Amino acid sequence: MECECDCKNYFETIAPEWDVMRQEFFSTAVRDRALASAGVGRGMTAIDVGAGSGFISKGLVARGLKVIAVDQSAQMLAELAKELPGVDCRVGEAELLPVADGSVDFVFANMYLHHVPDPAVAIGEMVRVLRPGGTLVITDLNEHDFDFLRREQHDRWLGFARPQVAVWYEAAGLQGVTVQSIDENCCASSCSCGDKARISIFLASGKKS
Repeated sequence: MECECDCKNYFETIAPEWDVMRQEFFSTAVRDRALASAGVGRGMTAIDVGAGSGFISKGLVARGLKVIAVDQSAQMLAELAKELPGVDCRVGEAELLPVADGSVDFVFANMYLHHVPDPAVAIGEMVRVLRPGGTLVITDLNEHDFDFLRREQHDRWLGFARPQVAVWYEAAGLQGVTVQSIDENCCASSCSCGDKARISIFLASGKKS
């Protein structure tokens, strides 16, 4: 696993280009599926964890939600704020989100979990900030073996086995847990070895009791 500082520096560096890069990796259909699964509603409050330049936040704002965007990269949040000045941007880490207990209706984390040191701890933090009855939705990579993503994009984990994600959800106190593949893929090409990755994406959902 690479140093956390290296991962942070990587995202600080690519922040101005991230919106364009993201379009090559996965489509807006991933966001549409995530938001539809949660049943988001106008006037409710959501956190976008690992928000980057605002892929999920843009969809939430368009649907009339109040949005808190959390990311470890201040530069990514600066890019987000240029397009979404009304979003509450907060620099924060996976293990200690800068959000009060039980304060939001939804937590979303898109392509975030495979960058964190301890996914179980990160999920527990996301559940902590949910109100009772609130929903956690994670979209991320199914388990794969494209090791170049560790070297070139600073992925800590080569995706996840869906049963393991379900165990983490349930251990964090979520109910009605579902973890299923969606009809979308993440695609990436190596800049050094010529490898090309095409990885299916899962959507995990559960409600806080």
